[in-house]
Amino acid sequence: MRKLRASRSKEQHGTFRTNRTFGTSRLTRTARATLAAAGFATLAGFTGCAFAQPSDDADETGSHGNGGRHVKVMIVTMFGPEGQIWLDKLGPWQKHKVPGLSPDYPEVNCNRDDVCVITTGMGHTNAAASIMALTFSDRFDLRHTYFLVAGIAGIDPKQGTVGSAAWAKYLVDFGIQWELDAREKPADWPTGFLGINTKSPYEKPPLDYRTEVFALNASLADAAFAISRNVTLSDSDQAKVARAKFAYAPANQPPRVIQCDTLAGDTWWSGKYIGERARAWTRLLTDGRGVYCTTQQEDNATYEALKRAASVKRVDLSRVAVLRAGSDFDRPYEGQTASDNLLNYADQGGFTPAIENLYRTGNPFIQEVVTHWGAWSKGVPQK
Repeated sequence: MRKLRASRSKEQHGTFRTNRTFGTSRLTRTARATLAAAGFATLAGFTGCAFAQPSDDADETGSHGNGGRHVKVMIVTMFGPEGQIWLDKLGPWQKHKVPGLSPDYPEVNCNRDDVCVITTGMGHTNAAASIMALTFSDRFDLRHTYFLVAGIAGIDPKQGTVGSAAWAKYLVDFGIQWELDAREKPADWPTGFLGINTKSPYEKPPLDYRTEVFALNASLADAAFAISRNVTLSDSDQAKVARAKFAYAPANQPPRVIQCDTLAGDTWWSGKYIGERARAWTRLLTDGRGVYCTTQQEDNATYEALKRAASVKRVDLSRVAVLRAGSDFDRPYEGQTASDNLLNYADQGGFTPAIENLYRTGNPFIQEVVTHWGAWSKGVPQK
């Protein structure tokens, strides 16, 4: 979700999203944790129109997914509109019911190109539970599958704008911190947030949870970015008005495809000061390598579930890509209050372009993989 999925309104989803608080800011997002080993750029310093075909309701069979349906690309979405954009454009589909998925989204849809779509439900708990159910189901053989996590998010106006689509290399959990109410913090601290078992906001914590930060396969992220970087993105008149209120770029520029990193946490937040902590926390946990730009709820939880499956060779972690599109700004423009930015996020007009831009940015990557599966089946092709 955005800012954890920033632009879903009650009317757009049917339930309001619980996300950010802390005064007028957004708090925490869940997750990225231990570094995945296989095929990754390791962080050594990390001590850290579519018609539906009949449903497939057969009993599960096979071992380690070997007898299941082979999948080339699994698109991971978190709520209805994120999934629907793919269902509207890449069908026809066959439905596969999978025990353990969200009761709101109990089926995985797959097309003739072996591209599938799952919707996990919003928030880290739903994401982890649904991905565990998927990856440990014998309905699918996911050992060579590319996973494309594609969702909307809040965006840092210093890195992008509403409608921008960002490929990440690092997943950082904003929720795994200690917190003091800002009114009670030491006067010389810039924030009430600090790493668990540290003495100040400036210390990198021991990564005891093993989900605080993850490094994605940089080669895959770079390949996806190279394939999609020149696509024409969708926009809206309302988004143009919202952008123009910022006095600096890239916030006040048209949306484009970018590369920068994503922060997870189930509390929706808004504000300059929590935004500054988001930037600093990302730098701290990635040893200066990561650049914060989007905020959402699920990605560390999704990745950890995939990591558990990879530990028994059911998936390949080097084939996970994360794409987040900005549906609203994570902080106000000059003269706007943080509370106005949070409470009236939908007025920024970024929701519809962000949803569309997930497809426009992600689909070229998907088609490249499917069309040249002979090369991609062996891993990211070396250019």
